[in-house]
Amino acid sequence: MTHILHRQISAVLPVASGGKGVELFDSNGRAYIDASGGAAVSCLGHGHPDVIAAMHRQADTLAYAHTSFFTSDIAEALADRLVADAPAGISHAYFVSGGSEAIEAALKMARQYFVEIGQPLRRNIIARKQSYHGNTLGALATGGNEWRRAQFRPLLIETHHIDPCFAYRFQEAGETDQDYAARAAQALEDKIIELGPETVMAFVAETVVGATAGAVPPVADYLRRIREICDRYGVLLLLDEVMCGMGRTGTLHACEQDGVAPDLMTIAKGLGGGYQPIGAVLLSQKIFDAFANGSGLFQHGHTYISHPMACAAALAVQEVIARDRLLDNVKAMGAHLARRLGERFGNHPHIGDIRGRGLFMGVELVEDRSTKQPFDPKRKLHARIKKAAMANGLLVYPMGGTIDGASGDHVLLAPPFICDVAAIDAIVERLGDAIGEALRS
Repeated sequence: MTHILHRQISAVLPVASGGKGVELFDSNGRAYIDASGGAAVSCLGHGHPDVIAAMHRQADTLAYAHTSFFTSDIAEALADRLVADAPAGISHAYFVSGGSEAIEAALKMARQYFVEIGQPLRRNIIARKQSYHGNTLGALATGGNEWRRAQFRPLLIETHHIDPCFAYRFQEAGETDQDYAARAAQALEDKIIELGPETVMAFVAETVVGATAGAVPPVADYLRRIREICDRYGVLLLLDEVMCGMGRTGTLHACEQDGVAPDLMTIAKGLGGGYQPIGAVLLSQKIFDAFANGSGLFQHGHTYISHPMACAAALAVQEVIARDRLLDNVKAMGAHLARRLGERFGNHPHIGDIRGRGLFMGVELVEDRSTKQPFDPKRKLHARIKKAAMANGLLVYPMGGTIDGASGDHVLLAPPFICDVAAIDAIVERLGDAIGEALRS
């Protein structure tokens, strides 16, 4: 009997007892390759000695001090590091305990910014269908995951959603990438005009869509077009890189590859690598200046913001990534992963699409490749794959509802940045076996 309210009430879960490198171990001594980093969290794998040592040092020095009384050297150092490496225009960081908190804080920053500069009518948030921005109420309202939203809809603020930039599902036959990018971006301008530009506060998007749709990257110049539209109408661009950021795609920030800098950016999972709960909002100078020259405060806060232990872990993670040139390894192993997935699944009758960037890849399953027809949701193929993968000593992140929140299945892969060729090969082989077993069951 357990006194924990687990995610699934009747689930009987193995007990995690340890981890080293790319593997986790259960209490029965079984090893699992952590090919998804949990939920794209464990970027350095498990038991990294340098991160653990940094946490010990911080615990010996200062475990906690409330930010209404003090700042801390370690939080200041982490902010300095993140701002130095941030996209152009980013000047400050605000530390929270995870991705959902980061989105909540960013939404409040966007609203307060417009109040401070004398545009209080701006309140509307536009996001995309099949996005995921977190499970707290503001984040849930902003996200476009209908399954997660459905029962809580009466509690959610009004938000507005456009179609995602999802080439496999929405690009038309014969349509070029450039033409599709233009059409997908135009949906944002159309929605802004529909709502009234003077009422729109922010456009929120995952740079590379994560859990809900499975590592869907933007097409061609889509994000640059989005940036131009936001600028044209004075709308803030809020990029959610909680899952796809902090090196996961091969650059520290995924938007670097698109030549775009946001007004606000949320980061979390790869920031602390799972060694402590931490997330952050990176904000631009113009937003900071509006606060500083206006009310002189940001009207928000949590007990554990800028937690010294969390900041120490995150700074150590970022130092290891830089010192060991792990972004180079993400690029190299990401290319190897894409190649191996193509070799194993490129002609598979039930794999419709292989997509992603770096060590952030998705595989979408279909019943019929020619029509892209998904499997019957009642079959719960994604859950069968997860179970079969665990039986084969592999942890992956499958989900259902890929297309519209109800139909479609995909598997998300987000292995640690420290992976080598042998680990990648083992991941692909075990995934192939798991998909085969799930399809036969």
